[in-house]
Amino acid sequence: MSNDAAGRHTRVIVLLAALVALGPLSIDGYLPGLPDLAGDLRASAAATQLTITACLAGLAIGQLIAGPLSDTYGRRRPLLAGLALYTIASALCAVAPDVRTFVGLRLVQGIGGAFGIVIANAMVRDRTSGTRTARLFSALTLITGLAPVFAPVLGGQLLRVTAWPGIFVALAVLGAVMLAASAAGLPETRPSASRQPLLAVVGQLLSDRVFTGYVLANGLVFAAMFAYISGSPFVLQEIHGLSPQQYSAVFAVNAAGLIAAAQISGRLVARAGARVLLLAGLLGATAGGTTVLGAVLTRAPLPVLLIGLFVLVSSVGLVMPNATAQALADHGGHAGSAAALLGFSQFMFGGALAPLASAGGATDALPMGIIVAVLPALALLTLGVLTRSMPGERTRRPARQGPAGHRRPRRHPRGSSP
Repeated sequence: MSNDAAGRHTRVIVLLAALVALGPLSIDGYLPGLPDLAGDLRASAAATQLTITACLAGLAIGQLIAGPLSDTYGRRRPLLAGLALYTIASALCAVAPDVRTFVGLRLVQGIGGAFGIVIANAMVRDRTSGTRTARLFSALTLITGLAPVFAPVLGGQLLRVTAWPGIFVALAVLGAVMLAASAAGLPETRPSASRQPLLAVVGQLLSDRVFTGYVLANGLVFAAMFAYISGSPFVLQEIHGLSPQQYSAVFAVNAAGLIAAAQISGRLVARAGARVLLLAGLLGATAGGTTVLGAVLTRAPLPVLLIGLFVLVSSVGLVMPNATAQALADHGGHAGSAAALLGFSQFMFGGALAPLASAGGATDALPMGIIVAVLPALALLTLGVLTRSMPGERTRRPARQGPAGHRRPRRHPRGSSP
C-alpha cells in the first residue's frame, strides 16, 4: 500500500471511529449539566432521567431504520441524512423551551446518531473481511470504551465556559463537521447492483440461527455491562462507602481493562480466530459476574468485588468486536441490516435489563450481582446452542477472495465454528 493510500485509509478509519463515538458522546456529554438543566426547564428528577432514556431509545430505533436503508439505498445518502438530522436536533436541544420538547428532541438526536454507528460498522464489513474485519472492530470497540469515560469530562470542561445549552451547541457543531467530513471523505462502499428489498433482508437475517446466536450473545453481555454502569454507583458509593473520586477511579480502571482487551483482541485475532476470542470473552464475563455475585452473597471484602467487576467489564472488550465480526462474516451483502440488529439488541437489552440492577437502591447489591452473573452465562449458553453444528451439515468450502483483495473467511455450515 502506497503512502497516499495508507493515509487515505487511516483518515477513513478515524472518521468511522468518530461516527461510532457520536452516540456515546450524545448520551454522556451533558451529564454534568443535568442539575442545571432540570432547574432551567423546571423538570422533575424523573423527567430529567427521561432525557437519557429518550436518547437511548432513539439510538436503538434509529439503528433499525438506518441499517435496512443503507442496504437498499447505499451507505452515503442515509449516512448524510442521519448526520443532518442529528445536527439539527442537537441545535434545537440547546433552545428547547420545556422538558417535553427536550425529550422529543433527544429521541430525534438519538435516531440521527444511530445512523453513524450502524453505517460505520457496515462500511468496515464492506471494505474488509476475515481477521482484518475483526481487527477494525477491535479499534472501534476501543472508541466505544473511551467515549463514555471522557464524554462527561469534556462536558464538565465546557461548563466552565458555558451553560448546559452550550454542550448541545458543541454537539451540533461536531455533527456538522462530521457531515462535511463524511460528504468529502467517505466513498460509497455498497454497489447498487447488490441492494435488496428491506423486508426480505431482515427476514433472512432473523431466520439465520447462527447470526441470531451471535446477536443474542453480544446483546446479553452488553446488557451486563449496562447493569454494572447502572448499579455500581449505588453499590460502590452507598454500600461500600467509596467517594465520588474513588468511584471515578474504579470506573476508569475498568474502562482501561475493556480498552486493553479490545487491543489484545486485535493483535491476537489472526492467530487465535474471532470465535476463540469470543468464547474467551464470554467465559471471562461469566467468571467475573459469578465472582461479583459470590462477593455479594458472602459479604466478601471490597477487593473481591472490584476484581469481579474488572474481569466482567474487561471481557466485553473481547466479546463485542469478535461477536460483531462473526455475525457479519456471512452477511456482507446486507451488512447494514445485520449491524442494525446487532446494535438494536445491545440498546434493547441494556435499556430493559440494566435498570433492574439498581432495584436494590442504596441498601442491597444482590440485584446487580444476580444480573451480571446470569446474563453472561446465558450468553454463553445461547451461543453454544444456536451456533453448534447440527447433524448432516457439510463442512465449509475453501476460502474465497473478499473485498479489497482480502480473503473471505471460509463459510462454515450454520452453527459450526471457524
